[in-house]
Amino acid sequence: MNTYAGKKAVITGGTHGMGLAMAKALLDGGAEVVLTGRNEKTLEEARTELASRPVHVVRSDAASLADIDALGTLVEERLGRVDALFVNHGTAEFQTLQEATEESFDRQFTVNTKGSFFTVKRLAPLVSDGGSLVFTTVANDVIFPGLSAYSGSKEALRAIAQVLAAELLPRRIRVNAVAPGFIETPTMGVVGLTEEERAAFLEQGKTSTPLQRNGTVEEVAKAALFLAFDATFTTGVELPVDGGWGQGLVAPAHEEAAS
Repeated sequence: MNTYAGKKAVITGGTHGMGLAMAKALLDGGAEVVLTGRNEKTLEEARTELASRPVHVVRSDAASLADIDALGTLVEERLGRVDALFVNHGTAEFQTLQEATEESFDRQFTVNTKGSFFTVKRLAPLVSDGGSLVFTTVANDVIFPGLSAYSGSKEALRAIAQVLAAELLPRRIRVNAVAPGFIETPTMGVVGLTEEERAAFLEQGKTSTPLQRNGTVEEVAKAALFLAFDATFTTGVELPVDGGWGQGLVAPAHEEAAS
């Protein structure tokens, strides 16, 4: 398939989970990709899995403005102009109000909000006029005890995306967001979960999502790529990929017997 032949893209937070699924879909379609990560283990795993393909796997910490600037320089050198930027990195930490620490709060806002904003500031000049930005936010109405700082950081990112959609109109750069619900990833997006906690999180997703299952990383990737390349008359929107959770749907208790 040559769906994305000649296209160039950057994916932050691309070494595992949803970001890696985006990268694989782009590479399968013929694109050249720069993807970033911070964890040395997932960086090396991504390099091994994607070896021999037109991909540049780069260590870059979204909490570091120096790393963000260096990423911009690398993208200029390796890709030049880019067609799409996927701002996918993020971190979540379970802490109730009583457990919350300033360090945890600052870390989540620094990575999820500040890091995303300054990543776009550095890389937006490299996005071709008529190109696309796609943020990864989180499904609306995901009210989960212990994730107040995380949810706040993602709500702030949603607002940033909408304002940037207006600011980048003169360059015809479309800015949208994909908003996942419960998605099966290696970490479920939360730092420090035990295997038991992850299993419980997965089960809660299945029972609380109207479609009665968790989503896959490939489903999020398809939505993100749709926004980036196919939704050419769409900007300033957030596309839920949440199995109906944020739409107020209620799964029936049982199926009616066919009459």
